[in-house]
Amino acid sequence: MDKTIKINLGGTLFQIDEEAFKMLRRYLHEIDSRLGKTQGGAETIEDIESRIAEIFQSQKGIGVITRENVEAMIALVGKPEDFDIGNDETRANEPSYHSTVHKKLYRNPEDTIISGVCGGIGAYLNVESVWIRILFVLFACFFLVGLLVYIALWIALPYARSDGQKMEMYGNSNINTPTHKTTNSSLSRRDFSYSASESGGSPAGNAVNEVFRAIGKVLFIILRIFLIIIGITFVITAFITLVTFIMIFFFNYPGYFSTDEFGINLFYLPDFLNYIVNPGVAPWILILTFIAVLMPMLALIYWGVRMIFWFKAKDGVVSLIGLVIWVGSLAALSFLLFSEGISYTETGRSVTNEVIENAPDELFILSGKKVTDLNYDKEISLHDEDYNIWFVDDNKGLYISSNFDVQNSDDNSVRLNIRKRSMGKSRTNAARKSEELIYNYRISGDTIILDEFFTVPSGRKWSVDEVHVQLYIPEGTVVHFDSATSDMFRHSEYHDWDSDSDDDRYIRSDRSWEMTDDGLRRLRDRSDNKE
Repeated sequence: MDKTIKINLGGTLFQIDEEAFKMLRRYLHEIDSRLGKTQGGAETIEDIESRIAEIFQSQKGIGVITRENVEAMIALVGKPEDFDIGNDETRANEPSYHSTVHKKLYRNPEDTIISGVCGGIGAYLNVESVWIRILFVLFACFFLVGLLVYIALWIALPYARSDGQKMEMYGNSNINTPTHKTTNSSLSRRDFSYSASESGGSPAGNAVNEVFRAIGKVLFIILRIFLIIIGITFVITAFITLVTFIMIFFFNYPGYFSTDEFGINLFYLPDFLNYIVNPGVAPWILILTFIAVLMPMLALIYWGVRMIFWFKAKDGVVSLIGLVIWVGSLAALSFLLFSEGISYTETGRSVTNEVIENAPDELFILSGKKVTDLNYDKEISLHDEDYNIWFVDDNKGLYISSNFDVQNSDDNSVRLNIRKRSMGKSRTNAARKSEELIYNYRISGDTIILDEFFTVPSGRKWSVDEVHVQLYIPEGTVVHFDSATSDMFRHSEYHDWDSDSDDDRYIRSDRSWEMTDDGLRRLRDRSDNKE
């Protein structure tokens, strides 16, 4: 198979066959060896190249430059010795021009099916690239070894883009390996030793290469479809996440954010943030959190668009700057969260006990201050509504629901146990915070009045504060609840409801209980058992 080569001569592209190419290259070598190091020689050589290009262009009807065309050109321009400058002794002392290039491994852009890895290896080893491709396919059948090695080389090997890199890829000028039918070459006085020539290969090798090329096109189409799907997924996911984040954390819309998996309902988290951290730090945490979320989402959108439209862009500097900003924001955010998180490292408690020596047969548990009496702006519910926080904007009030439970007493007395718990940077600090919690209750004869909530002192941060009210009564004591205290008892984390057939509405309306050796039992159940 006759091979053809594309060359750039005087700024014009020509097609030339192999024999003519070698002849033209030798001709220009010799001219360069005579004029290259003389004063004004570079300009003279450029003029000669331009003149050669004009001669080839003037040869009407020429398709591929042949040996005859080159010989005709030399007859017009002159032989290399016609350009001698100086005497023979000077020429004898001048070193001859010879270029020796050490080979380097590159991905070959002129012999590529997927990425040019096999073409680059073929050029480096001076063998037909089709055999390299066959070896990769064979090794890919053994636990995908060939595929993994190919991907590694794809990532590691640079692409031979410039003429200098291509010259390093092929080595010296005697090249006999590329397999494309027509290749591009740049022929100039500065790069005579390089030619991207093509031997054409054996017919069988060319046939196998065509098969590989067809498979490569199919794989490329599949890859493009896959990348388009991934890109669309990136863009949609990142856009929705970004819009949701902005709406929730900056525009307070929607007013309700729920995560059922963790049992958390959040209302206006940025507002509540002032109660968790120092007010001066809260805006910085919001800004840094926004940057930490914004940068990856923008990157996903950008890369998604690139996957969809498959374009190249010089984005290395911008990507590096974005990465530095993102890492810096994460570091600053981590530092702030760590410094604020120290306030939640230790747990402290305080306990208050009230004892009624002469236990009455019946107790009435009534509510004091109710949540319905509060004038609050926002609410947060945690742990499936077992832990509720009501707060007033601008850090003017923080109220938290209390837990209430009734247990069997070890003696005949009635005991009211108030347990307060907070978190702080030390146990002493946490215990002091727990003592500062404001919870109101009152005992009057057979009546115990309990508030539905407790109050965090004004100006103090939320410290995972809790108040547990436990009432210990002897066996046989009857307890009557009102609607509010019945709900407090129902939502207690210490009480496990066992209502096999009763619905929630019936339990709410049944407010009279009796203490037994197995715990509280509804009076209705006792009456049913007697019948």
